Amino acid sequence: MKNYIIAAIILIIAVNINTSAQVKTSAQEVATPELAQQREEQKKTVVAHYLAMKNSLVVSDLKKTATAASEFSTAFGKFKFKKLTLEEMNTATTARKDINALADSIAVSSSINEQRKLFEKLSIQFWSIVEKVKPENMMLYQQKCPMMGTTWVSDDKKIENPYYPKNMLTCGEVIAEK
Repeated sequence: MKNYIIAAIILIIAVNINTSAQVKTSAQEVATPELAQQREEQKKTVVAHYLAMKNSLVVSDLKKTATAASEFSTAFGKFKFKKLTLEEMNTATTARKDINALADSIAVSSSINEQRKLFEKLSIQFWSIVEKVKPENMMLYQQKCPMMGTTWVSDDKKIENPYYPKNMLTCGEVIAEK
C-alpha cells in the first residue's frame, strides 16, 4: 500500500512539473504586442543603418559612412534572432560575427575605397540573413552591377550604385527581392 501511495505522489509531482514546463514554454513563445512592436523597431533600425551606409557611399561621404557603419554594428549586435533551428542559429551567429567585424572595419577605415570593398563583403553576408532582419511589410532588393559583379541591398528598385557612383551611378539591376 505504501508503495502505491509513494508511486502516486511521484506521478502527481511529475505531471505538475511537466505541466509547469509546458506553460513556461508556451508563455515564452507567445510575444505580447509590445514585444512584437519592439522587435519590428529593432529590425527597422538595423535596416535603416545598413541603408544609411549604402546611401553615404553613393555620395562618397567617408565620415557619414563610418558613422552609419558604427551605428549599424551596434544595432545589429543587439538584435536577437528568433525561431531558428539549431543549424540556422549557428549560421546566423557566424554571419553576425562576420557582419559586425566588417561594419567595425568600415567605421575605422580612412579610405572611401576601402569602405566600399568592405561594404561589398558585408552586403553579401547581410543578404544571406536579410529574411531574419527585414521588417514586416518592407521589400528589400538585392542589386548587382553586372559590369563589376558587386552586389548591395536597397529598399528601392531604383539603382544607385554605391561602388562606382561617379562613373556608373545607375549601372545595376535588381537580381532578387525579399
